[in-house]
Amino acid sequence: MYPPPAADTEVAGELAAVRPGLLPGFAAGLPGARAAVLTRLWRALTHEPLPWIERVEHVPYVEGGPSPDAVTLRLRDGRRLHGPTPDPYATDAYVTVVHLDTRPYDDPARLLADLGVPHGSGFAAELAHSVASLALSRAAQEPEQGAPPTREWEWEQRIVDGHPYHPNCRSRPGFSVTEQLAYAPEHRPLVRLGLVPVPADGCLVAGDWPGDLRDGSRLLIPVHPWQAAHVLKRPFDRDLGAHPLMSLRTLALPGGPHVKTALSARLTSSVRDISVPSVTSSALLSAFAERLAARLDGLLHITRTLGAVTDGTPELAAVLRESPQVYAGRGERVVPVAALPLTGLTQSPAWLTAFARLTLTVGLRLLELGVALEAHGQNLLVVLSPTDAPLRLVYRDLADIRVSPARLARHGIEVPPELPARIMTDDRDTLRRKLFGSLVAGTLAATAGSGTALGAALEPVVRELPRTPDTAALWEAPIPAKALTLMRLTPERKGDLWAELPNPLL
Repeated sequence: MYPPPAADTEVAGELAAVRPGLLPGFAAGLPGARAAVLTRLWRALTHEPLPWIERVEHVPYVEGGPSPDAVTLRLRDGRRLHGPTPDPYATDAYVTVVHLDTRPYDDPARLLADLGVPHGSGFAAELAHSVASLALSRAAQEPEQGAPPTREWEWEQRIVDGHPYHPNCRSRPGFSVTEQLAYAPEHRPLVRLGLVPVPADGCLVAGDWPGDLRDGSRLLIPVHPWQAAHVLKRPFDRDLGAHPLMSLRTLALPGGPHVKTALSARLTSSVRDISVPSVTSSALLSAFAERLAARLDGLLHITRTLGAVTDGTPELAAVLRESPQVYAGRGERVVPVAALPLTGLTQSPAWLTAFARLTLTVGLRLLELGVALEAHGQNLLVVLSPTDAPLRLVYRDLADIRVSPARLARHGIEVPPELPARIMTDDRDTLRRKLFGSLVAGTLAATAGSGTALGAALEPVVRELPRTPDTAALWEAPIPAKALTLMRLTPERKGDLWAELPNPLL
């Protein structure tokens, strides 16, 4: 419909040089990738509190007359956007075209550029990268053969489309095609992590740094090769093979723990290095979370932080965590929640209800104690029985949880004084947003795949949960969700911004 954005042509040009065999699949995949990103963008336009949208009209208008399957967004400058009636919980790419006044758009990057909103040009470029990288990721896939994966990192590498609701689901600015093929999990490479020697007396260490990552008086810090080339700008003469996980900067060491590396690139929403305070508090926070998980009757495991190290800067640091696989018993398997739709289990309403019961029971019991998990599909894994029943949860990466000292005190639980101040809050709405936004609007919604399926899975579970102010909010209030597009378009505002989604139980 329109000339391809620069990102498409750039990727095609690089592919012609490094993997020409992928060019036909890449070109064929671009329309589907545009629809996938446009669907995510339309969700944001219709549900996030974007300041340049005056109102959403559910008495829809399109050229030729009203339509029951469309809505109109009135912009403050008088223009109108028309598109399909949105399901904010849908994961299928159901939006193929929207109209700005009378002009049709099938490309999310060009739509955002033509909207002309503040900070829109930069975000439009990211959307173009998201489309191109998604088409590249899909083009590189081969038909699955043989038995399903037996290790959680193999499941993670089957997640091709990235974040189910973020328009930047596959945006990787700063990564060339060669680097995406070499480092991105969906391309299933073995990444060679550099081992950078740093004098031990010049490092901050939490927990136990293993002997095989030491060299005399020096510590060997695993470094992502992208970080070594673009940020540290130094070669390394020793390396370690690892399998990249869906977060890209975290990798599974064969037969061993997972290692979270510093990667100073914008992935999805933000640049995420490993801060010095997060290293110093990592082991303490891990032990604290383990003690709380022990109160949940074996329904929740926390992957232990084994060790963390930094040279005093966020650009050179690493965290070692247990593999979630250690929590699988005989005949059981551990599957990242983001990969559950790939198992076929989510087609069963009864299975979805059982999964909702497990996750809400764990999340709400921990919230009552005083901890709100950021339980999205990347942090949360489920242990399945030999018959695929959801048995227990495994949670990893505690960096963004929220802790309520007041709630903990009500249960006689002491808060370690060394916990980071930024994760402490007694604000009820902040705690609920953290859990409900990640678990209900994220994990359960993406697992169900639609608002109708989500409501059907939640209804019997919420009815049987103990009646508390937190569970009452699930019945009575809109569901909070991070306003991911608003956050990208308002870089001057720090921290999370929120949208309210219609409650599928009402």
